[in-house]
Amino acid sequence: MNIIDDIKQQTSYPANLPAIAVRDVVMFPGMSLPISVDRQKSVMAIELALGTTGKYIIAVSQKAAETEEPTADDIYKFGVLAEITQSLKMPDGSMKVFLQGIARAKINNLEFNPVAKCWYANAEYPSDDTKPDAEIKALMRQTLDQFEEYAMVTRRIAIEGVSFLRQIEDPSKLADTIASNIIVKTQDRQDILETVPVKPRLEKLLKLLASEVEIISLEEKIHSKVRSQIEKSQKEYYLNEQMKAIQKELRQKDDFQKDIDELKAKIKKNNLPKYAAEAAEKEIERLSKMAPFSPESTVSRTFLDWLVNMPWAVSTEDVLDIDKAKKVLDEGHFGLDKVKERILEYLAVRQLTKSLKGPVLCFVGPPGTGKTSIAKSIAQAIGRKFIRMSLGGVRDESEIRGHRRTYIGSMPGRIIQGINKAKSNNPVFLLDEIDKMGSDWRGDPAAALLELLDPEQNKDFVDHYLDVPFDVSKVMFITTANSLSSIPVTLRDRLEIIEFSGYTHYEKREIARRYLLPRQMKEHGLPEESLKVETPALDLIMREYVREGGVRNFEREIGTICRKAAKQYLEDKKKKAIKVTAKNLHNFLGIPRYSNTFAEENGIGIATGLAWTSVGGETLAIEATKFRGKGQLILTGKLGDVMKESVRAALSFIRSKDYAKKFAFDKTDFHLHFPEGAVPKDGPSAGTAICTALLSVITNKPVKKAVAMTGEITITGRVLPVGGIKEKFLAAYRENIKTILYPQANEKDVSEIPEQIRKELKLIPVTHMEQVVKVVFGKL
Repeated sequence: MNIIDDIKQQTSYPANLPAIAVRDVVMFPGMSLPISVDRQKSVMAIELALGTTGKYIIAVSQKAAETEEPTADDIYKFGVLAEITQSLKMPDGSMKVFLQGIARAKINNLEFNPVAKCWYANAEYPSDDTKPDAEIKALMRQTLDQFEEYAMVTRRIAIEGVSFLRQIEDPSKLADTIASNIIVKTQDRQDILETVPVKPRLEKLLKLLASEVEIISLEEKIHSKVRSQIEKSQKEYYLNEQMKAIQKELRQKDDFQKDIDELKAKIKKNNLPKYAAEAAEKEIERLSKMAPFSPESTVSRTFLDWLVNMPWAVSTEDVLDIDKAKKVLDEGHFGLDKVKERILEYLAVRQLTKSLKGPVLCFVGPPGTGKTSIAKSIAQAIGRKFIRMSLGGVRDESEIRGHRRTYIGSMPGRIIQGINKAKSNNPVFLLDEIDKMGSDWRGDPAAALLELLDPEQNKDFVDHYLDVPFDVSKVMFITTANSLSSIPVTLRDRLEIIEFSGYTHYEKREIARRYLLPRQMKEHGLPEESLKVETPALDLIMREYVREGGVRNFEREIGTICRKAAKQYLEDKKKKAIKVTAKNLHNFLGIPRYSNTFAEENGIGIATGLAWTSVGGETLAIEATKFRGKGQLILTGKLGDVMKESVRAALSFIRSKDYAKKFAFDKTDFHLHFPEGAVPKDGPSAGTAICTALLSVITNKPVKKAVAMTGEITITGRVLPVGGIKEKFLAAYRENIKTILYPQANEKDVSEIPEQIRKELKLIPVTHMEQVVKVVFGKL
């Protein structure tokens, strides 16, 4: 019988499959192969195979492992049909997969599919069904014996595995199993893979095994000869070093012993607690037995330096003078009365009790409202050291708890580092941007903060590096955030929230006059009387150039004025004082960025809502229009789910009213648009404004001008309370909108608005949408 007749074509597998090119390895049928896939083409092929081909894929080796982007000519034409048994998508976009070889695959055509963005192979699956005769059985025995010898000389394969191979009766399976377990060149393994007839495959495998055994035996002889020479040299070096050490010990103590003695002295000097002293003494005993310059001794010495130099018993004495603290806080910050009052209350209680633990304050508010700077003032007022740690972008739990001492380069967490830097166990510790933390496979830093910020637990805070408890209950922790929404509830429960609402127009003006302008003039080298910025000019900056709750951008604009003034001052030989007025402000700052048009924007289908953002309050123009259609509702402006539901609730309320019964809703489409379409918007606060805009376009009546509104609406028309009342009212005031409709349940929040602003506003509390209708439309 011709040997070709024994090769039968398998037809039970797909002929066209996605393919991946693997490097440095040749896969065989029956072989399990874990691989890491990072090339985009291969990732797409894996994902396609998982989704559409029953997890089948063609694995084929590339000719040169160093080729990063192989072409069809760089890949062999013979591979293996494999099944993806396991897969895992990594955060960086790569994948880890587990392949199980099934059958040989002869690739007739391999080309890149631009739609699937991966290689696609047209393959057939040849196999040899020749029944083992006496000659093949003899070849199998001889190959097994040679493989057993190979396993013994390489010492990489257990003899039990060879015994298991003797139970395999299928010659093709035996040949593939042995070939997949030997370490030879990729080209040799590929040659065996491409040999389909089992007899010539066993013959090639036998020759390859015999050659490898001979080469490995020669390598072992050479290695033994070199090793004996090295051992002799090492022995002589060791004896010489031992002799030097004995001679040195007889003369004086070496530097290593001096370091150990210094560490022992510091344990007593720094008053370490008993458990910390025991840990330090145990580590010193281990260190004394190590070689002075070994990597392990370096790790041990670094750990001891941290442990014995921590301020275990060092505290700064609090200055509990209420009047002095009030003076320090007032000198550095204008306004913020609620925050200052809370700090003074804390100092008063400390002065009376002498034992109150440090509270965990959380300053929440827009950027530029003085959260970080007032934390510095608190430390100054009570005479404590100040440490700041930024949590923005932190994703690794070890940043809080430290690294375990399992490798060179491990270190304590930034909490212990900060306390060590302060040389005090009771500093004011600012955890900045606590709402900007993330989490990934390295842990959740927010969860690590739970123990740190719990007054009942942080007396025994354990850093992974120190591995002994350190009392952080004396530390006054202060945290800052722009928004509470991204702080986990469990962590928020441990914080005392103090709101930093946006500054009023009056407060910003005073801050600019007292702090921002003098500071910027000093930074730009301008003499004290060289620049005068009039109050109307400051007011104009706030109206036309900056829109924020804080004063950060306000200070930048003042800095721009100072730069231009510095240039003019140097060019003017007479050195006259430069005046900035409302009339010439545009010469310094250029074209205004904002215009106050919201007060005049309301009309048919246009209503003004009020929104809260993490950087302060904003006015929100809501536009509605109608046209012939089939009763569809179109929403644009990058809206969240809650705001979309507010639109549906408003429309349901309108349809239930008498004045809308004659309107043909089933023949009309509505389109609601929220300008600044690139900015995400969500929340229920715009419910009343949405309903007003829809009513206006349905009844064809304009909305009353210079009116803004906020409040959540229900399908029955009730107006429910919302948050951020102060920020929203300030935003309306800034836009010269003096009439504001708000939920009556928010009446308590109105007291937070400065009295001079409340007097200028017409504030109308409402409980139902019908009240809103009467104000903005009159009678419908």
